[in-house]
Amino acid sequence: MKKIVFGITSLGIGGAERVLVDIANKLQEKYDITIFTLYGNGAFENQLNKNVKIIKLYNNSYEEMSKFKKKIIPIYILKSGKSLYKKYIDGNFDIEIAFLEGPITRLFKFGKADKKIAWIHNDISKVFGEGFKAKLKLKIDKKIYSKYNKLIFVSNDNKESFNKLYQDNNLKEKEEVIYNYIDKSRIIEKSNIEVGQEYIDKNEPSIITVARLVKQKAIDRLINVHKRLIDEGIIHKIYVIGDGPERENLEKQIKELNVTDTFKLMGQRENPYPYIKKADYFALLSEFEGYGMVIDEAKILNKNIIITNTAAKEAVNGYSKKIILENTENAIFEGLKQVLQKNVIFEENKIEYDNEFLIQKIEKLFE
Repeated sequence: MKKIVFGITSLGIGGAERVLVDIANKLQEKYDITIFTLYGNGAFENQLNKNVKIIKLYNNSYEEMSKFKKKIIPIYILKSGKSLYKKYIDGNFDIEIAFLEGPITRLFKFGKADKKIAWIHNDISKVFGEGFKAKLKLKIDKKIYSKYNKLIFVSNDNKESFNKLYQDNNLKEKEEVIYNYIDKSRIIEKSNIEVGQEYIDKNEPSIITVARLVKQKAIDRLINVHKRLIDEGIIHKIYVIGDGPERENLEKQIKELNVTDTFKLMGQRENPYPYIKKADYFALLSEFEGYGMVIDEAKILNKNIIITNTAAKEAVNGYSKKIILENTENAIFEGLKQVLQKNVIFEENKIEYDNEFLIQKIEKLFE
């Protein structure tokens, strides 16, 4: 039985984290699976199959770390990666997979396995921002990616952005696109669970989004759009499931715009599916995306989907009940206005969601 280790920052609530748990649970039927995390105490850890082993650099979660530690740990990994690799992994695996860009990819570059794979979930050209620090990271990472046998992207859009940035034919030869795998039966089962008193208000049109509260997800823009719609008398409510560093700023904005009764930040939910199921529309209106795994979850629940024109559009290929809006505040305002005034018809979807073929693609990497 081949021994495989996946590395990820943590198993806290997030898209890549959710995907890794589903992949690991599926692969453990055929392989000896270990997950290495930088931070412990992640909400998804208890959803791993008992056969999946876990190694943690720190037992505390990222949120439990001091501000100083949060800043210093990525530098520590960059400077002491070789000794950390030797201590925790040390060539004990046949296949080593860095499942997220950033510190974990920089650590796994020291891998001794015959097959080393880097998984890229985001638009690298945008995820690090701009300025000197971003340029330094890109220069470092170009050398690091050259150490891997295979580069896996979760969308074609991400792959194209990566190649525009690095312009390296040697890297291009290693590339492949594999969309995110998620367990369909798990989502359907969890969507039927009653979740206490926090139900979506069915008396008014409802829009729900599931996103980490970071700049990339553009929740601040969505609040502005919501306020404009309310001011025009277009009644609706927006619900956001997720948490993150922007929460305090968003709460302040909601209060200042006087939309506390109609724009709800619901915080993290380990099981967001009953809420998604009850809402009228699912939206992911980010500035940029890797793929948008939550869109596949919304597809499984047969929702009307509204997205911006990002890499997430690949997730709705072949799905009829969707609209794609231009990635500006005005376009989102006009689009949601048309949807809420019932001027947009969402076609009935005729294709049943099936992604088992993705597991076959992943297993092929291990041959």
